[in-house]
Amino acid sequence: MRLTAGGCDYWDRTRPLMDGSVRPSGIDLNYIVVPLQDLFRRMVQHAEFDIAEMSMSTYVALVARGEKRFVGIPVFPSRNFRHGYLFINTGASINSPADLRGKKIGVPHYQMTAALWIRALIQHDFGVHPRELQWFTGGMNKPGFVERTDLSLPADINLQEIPEDRHLEEMLEKGDIDALISPVRPAALIAGDDRVERMFPDYRKAEQDYFRRTGIFPIMHTVVLRRELYERDPWITVSIYEAYEKAKRLSKARLLVTGPLAVGLPWLTADLEEIDEVFGGEDPFAYGIDANRKVLETITQISEEQGLATRRVELEELFAAECFVEPAIGEAA
Repeated sequence: MRLTAGGCDYWDRTRPLMDGSVRPSGIDLNYIVVPLQDLFRRMVQHAEFDIAEMSMSTYVALVARGEKRFVGIPVFPSRNFRHGYLFINTGASINSPADLRGKKIGVPHYQMTAALWIRALIQHDFGVHPRELQWFTGGMNKPGFVERTDLSLPADINLQEIPEDRHLEEMLEKGDIDALISPVRPAALIAGDDRVERMFPDYRKAEQDYFRRTGIFPIMHTVVLRRELYERDPWITVSIYEAYEKAKRLSKARLLVTGPLAVGLPWLTADLEEIDEVFGGEDPFAYGIDANRKVLETITQISEEQGLATRRVELEELFAAECFVEPAIGEAA
């Protein structure tokens, strides 16, 4: 069976699927790297790929409103702490997240998973509800904006699009918005522009503290399969899961060879040791339902809280039934 997968190029998670060194059982997989700004929109609007990475936030919201075109596979290739991705204009009198109340905040897609987690952080750790902020959406570093899917937000959420000839990074620099949630570092920050800085300067410490308090390493993406393929051949889910797991383990083994460093990170060994200490020796990028039940249930909770999901979604609605069978999947690779 020949299937096409759309996803990102993760050196230590998906590269073996791209180069064919790992092949799903019974499947001739054509793995295509697609820019994220296009991938989710193309999958949600047109279901262009048989298998694809999917924004976790968007997927939960779709399922909540009855979308049944996709079946989830509990593979989570993208995870990221997000304290380091909240940026402020230094002239906006913001000294702590509590000072964001009443401020103007930009976000390229209100529904993106990074924004979901940051809003939850601001609300639960600092007492600022999303309804207390003014939200602006639009192009990140160039004009132009296309939403990946329709939004139906609570009436008390103030969200508006920026002018077509402007973009969010430029508005942050000029002080036309006070803060920005971005999945990448703004150009001004990289250039050392003193008008832009992080809300959490020591974000690594803040993120480690967050993990020690909550046990949550935020999931950004999952993997979905077109439902008609699943209903015809449900074994695909297990084959794909095992292939992603094997690709991750194979790549991780290469990363752990720290004589000649596998990647150009001078303190790679120290970073690996620190990660082991923080995560207690567990795999930060664990796949499967049981290993991620807490973080998955947190996503469904905060999605409902923020009004992206119209109701609380159960995990059984998100993922294929075969993915709940342990240890069959857990013994993969």
